[in-house]
Amino acid sequence: MPASRRCSPAWQALAAACLLAAFAHPALAQMSPAAQRGLTYVRTYCAQCHSVDKATESPLRVAIPLRDVHRRYPVDSLAESLGEGIRTGHPSMPEYQLDPGQVADVIAYLKTLE
Repeated sequence: MPASRRCSPAWQALAAACLLAAFAHPALAQMSPAAQRGLTYVRTYCAQCHSVDKATESPLRVAIPLRDVHRRYPVDSLAESLGEGIRTGHPSMPEYQLDPGQVADVIAYLKTLE
């Protein structure tokens, strides 16, 4: 292949990273936009303590994996708690207060874990 047609190592690495990102969460492509935003939210604010997927253990042992939330609470009933601020949970859990859009997104994501 002529030198002008070859991909530089940087472009090859970028292409590989894009492919890995596309396949890192196969269900992501099947999620609604709201559920995708909810996943982004829980990865950012919840994953330090809670498992946010269907398989891994929670980093903090006393923090319930989010996949088990629906076993304790009807997911739709969490809207008020998420909007007003969750004050219960594990002892080191900070209080979060989500705006209405974030509440809908997180609930949409939690439903994908049922």
